[in-house]
Amino acid sequence: MKTFPQPLEAEEKQYYLQRLKEGDGQARDILVERNLRLVAHIVKKYQGTGEETEDLISIGTIGLIKAVTTFDSGKGSRLATYAARCVENVILS
Repeated sequence: MKTFPQPLEAEEKQYYLQRLKEGDGQARDILVERNLRLVAHIVKKYQGTGEETEDLISIGTIGLIKAVTTFDSGKGSRLATYAARCVENVILS
């Protein structure tokens, strides 16, 4: 499996979330790319279910993109917590 980029530091994450709120598509891409480890971690729970790991990562990444796009930091939740739910929902659907 490929190595994923390191997660963002808290300050970096806040910076890119603010840019995303302002409509910066590149910020969305960076947030997705730097949270791919979360998808890989969640996918580990579903290995051995008959699905290929690469397929699960692709499906999970769709959930991550949805999470980053719809995340509202004003609701008091962390991006990783919200994204984990979105990724699992997409994998299970």
